[in-house]
Amino acid sequence: MALVAKSPWVIHYDGSSCNGCDIEVLAALCPGYDAERFGVVNTGNPKHADIFLVTGSVNERNISVVKEIYDQMLEPKVVVACGICACSGGIFHDCYNVIGGVDKAIPVDVYCPGCAVRPESIIDAVVQGIAVLEQKAQAMKEARKEEK
Repeated sequence: MALVAKSPWVIHYDGSSCNGCDIEVLAALCPGYDAERFGVVNTGNPKHADIFLVTGSVNERNISVVKEIYDQMLEPKVVVACGICACSGGIFHDCYNVIGGVDKAIPVDVYCPGCAVRPESIIDAVVQGIAVLEQKAQAMKEARKEEK
């Protein structure tokens, strides 16, 4: 549990945004905003990730990809919806193929609205996600104790 809190790995997926939030996520992970000071490492492998950052809305074409990435992640895991499109569908809400926010496909733990979401807000959301991750890890540890 302590290792997860000190070095959470994130995987980022852009659902179908305008790429504004995408750029802000990358800015948050770069030295200018230095998310690495919290031990955050960006990975491309869902099996190594603790936190799933999703930008953009969920639509008919990407809902299976979002679900697949989520299912490949090991427990405990946290989902952060970055940007108003990921939270609710945003300006694309009424488009014919948009289903809605990320929570229409997978459970979301932290919502980080904005258009485009600021890197500071993303870092705050990741820090909140770390707290949720710690709670989930503790709950898993207690559940294992009760099984014995």
